[in-house]
Amino acid sequence: MKNFLKTTDFSRPEIEAIFDLAGKFKSGEVKEKYLDGKSVALVFFNLSLRTRASMQIGVYDLGGNAVILEPGGTSWALEHRDGAVMDGDKTEHLKEFVEVLERYTSAIGVRTFANLQDWEEERLDPILSAFEKYSTKPVINLESAMHHPCQALADMLTIRERFGKRKKKVLLSWTWHPKPLPMAVPNSFALAAAQFGHDLLIAHPKGYELDGELMREIETYTADNGGSVEISNDIDSAFENIEVVYAKSWGASQFYGATEKDAEFRAGLRKDWIVDETKMKKTNDAIFMHCLPVRRNVIVTDGVIDSANSLVIDVAENRLHIQKAIMAKLIK
Repeated sequence: MKNFLKTTDFSRPEIEAIFDLAGKFKSGEVKEKYLDGKSVALVFFNLSLRTRASMQIGVYDLGGNAVILEPGGTSWALEHRDGAVMDGDKTEHLKEFVEVLERYTSAIGVRTFANLQDWEEERLDPILSAFEKYSTKPVINLESAMHHPCQALADMLTIRERFGKRKKKVLLSWTWHPKPLPMAVPNSFALAAAQFGHDLLIAHPKGYELDGELMREIETYTADNGGSVEISNDIDSAFENIEVVYAKSWGASQFYGATEKDAEFRAGLRKDWIVDETKMKKTNDAIFMHCLPVRRNVIVTDGVIDSANSLVIDVAENRLHIQKAIMAKLIK
């Protein structure tokens, strides 16, 4: 049994095999029903479009049955803490929830965001870690407080489709957003880019640094795979000669639990920290990528996201093919 909680749970050869199978699913070359007679639980603590639709359709395409559960909505509210005295609004403990589900299903997919309240707790991915602890069936991370590995592999596959296996100059750019967002997408994108040996530049305002332990992991994978990683606090110069632009906003760990201070800190960043045509002209004819949903003319201008170099819909499609390949590898 193997879980998929972050991209480094798979070795580079294993990811290459996933890419190969995803490509065959996409082309129609492979139509095998890997999940024939099997069910997969999809547990959504948070809203979703692409993840929910692509996973549900992916399970169906593979011949399986998707069981969608929304704790506190279509299923009981869950308590995940060990030793909790459950005299509040939580009806069921995650331990029983998982142990029952694994009697019914062949794998469990979990989507749970950071609450942006307690950085030291949330960086440990407490809910996802509880699923990992209690499940004897494969657990697939459909986005957690710290990682979104399915998204990151779809991102890497999209870059591979456009450029082949050559390493590229990749920019992960922080962008302004009216409210703080989790770090899962930028964390996983940066980690996956390091695994594939790209030359990665992470641009963000001072105060929006990614987790220190994660950055050390990124630096290790970068060195092992022949790439590089740099940090810039200058949004304008960061775009120069870049070949891949990935835009994403994320909250600052220093402001977890302090929404008003966060809003005050980021107030002056809106004008400059947006991906627009002027910045894209500084690149080496770069492609534009974003995980979606995206706020138009806040994170990226209409002119950029609607351009021929925008691959946001290709990335979204590749979520389906990547996740089918992941499920086929884990569950078969």
